[in-house]
Amino acid sequence: MTMYRLKSYNNTLAASYIGYVVQAIVNCFVPLLFIRFTQEFSIDFTKITLIVTLNFIIQLSVDAIASKLVDKIGYRISMIIAHVLCAAGLSGLAWLPNLIGGNYAGILICVVMYAIGGGLIEVCISPIVESCPTKKKSAAMSLLHSFYCWGSVAVIALSSVFFIAVGIEKWRLLAIIWAIIPAFNAVYFIFVPLVKSDEDGERCKIISLMKNKIFWLTAILILCAGASELAMSQWASAFAEKGLGVSKTVGDILGPCLFAVCMGISRVGYAKLSDKINLTTFMMIGAVLCVISYLLVVFSPIPALSLVGCSLCGFSVGIFWPGTFSLAADSIKGGGTTMFALLALFGDMGCMLGPTAVGALSSALGDDLKVGLSLSIVFPTVIIIVVTILNLSVKKSKKLMPKELDDGAVKK
Repeated sequence: MTMYRLKSYNNTLAASYIGYVVQAIVNCFVPLLFIRFTQEFSIDFTKITLIVTLNFIIQLSVDAIASKLVDKIGYRISMIIAHVLCAAGLSGLAWLPNLIGGNYAGILICVVMYAIGGGLIEVCISPIVESCPTKKKSAAMSLLHSFYCWGSVAVIALSSVFFIAVGIEKWRLLAIIWAIIPAFNAVYFIFVPLVKSDEDGERCKIISLMKNKIFWLTAILILCAGASELAMSQWASAFAEKGLGVSKTVGDILGPCLFAVCMGISRVGYAKLSDKINLTTFMMIGAVLCVISYLLVVFSPIPALSLVGCSLCGFSVGIFWPGTFSLAADSIKGGGTTMFALLALFGDMGCMLGPTAVGALSSALGDDLKVGLSLSIVFPTVIIIVVTILNLSVKKSKKLMPKELDDGAVKK
């Protein structure tokens, strides 16, 4: 019996967009509960830190090993498993900590489940969207990644409204509500059409990528992209609270929430203007704006102007991550799942490096966040250099022409 499939690839794109909303849920929801966990389960901040570290380490591990699994079982099965794990991890928070003695072990089990799911989603979604028969590949990729921003904003804003209206003590109910989204998308992915060649997948050998100069340039690019983005977004709330003396709720809105809104606007903006502006040109402009934004944050004597710098940073980094994926897909033919998985690995390494470096430097110099954030200027500066080299390299090798960057077309 043949399984019924939806015909339009718009359904595939919609399911992929929802997938990035799920990614935002698993990364943003639990951090909102950290203080509640310390009060309800008597968990100290050392154990809270382990929750964050475990989430990142597992996603990094999945990035490293997922390509073999995905190529063996296909994108459809991988995405269904990923969403089921995310739904199980989120809903499990409502009952598993109380079921297992000590509570903390139950939380960690849930984190492991949704972190594996989140890692699989990150590895699979970009190549799925890249394989869809759309004309504007880079525009579709940019729009895809914007949904992580909108998902982040929704999680922070709607969770805050829920806590105010219903009470934070009802957080278990909210965990179940958020789990409905990945559960729905797991079913959705059963029916959406996928390009067969990508679903079956021909694996690119890692050694071939290791010998490819352009791959290493894109790897450095996405590492700096993750570092530039997370260095600011992870510390934006604390910076808003410390710089303006506002409450945590207001700090979350003025910090990470506004940062995510501006990043989303940037990604949607490029998706709309991809016919009119070259991708690498847009990335170069973003890198220059990113340097300016960090300079504003670090050196402005006016707190409000520093917050403008935070928002500008969100806008400037928006194109870095999806743009790197598009450049790699266009210039490295046959990279497939292996390439996307390795780029996700380097990107997540940057996501760890950026905020960790800022925190370490700030702590060493009297908890001065401005001094810590000054280090982050290095990351967009490297992006400017790498994009320049990448432009010269791809033109020299004739693998990627400027016109192709404009419309995201891929020569088959």
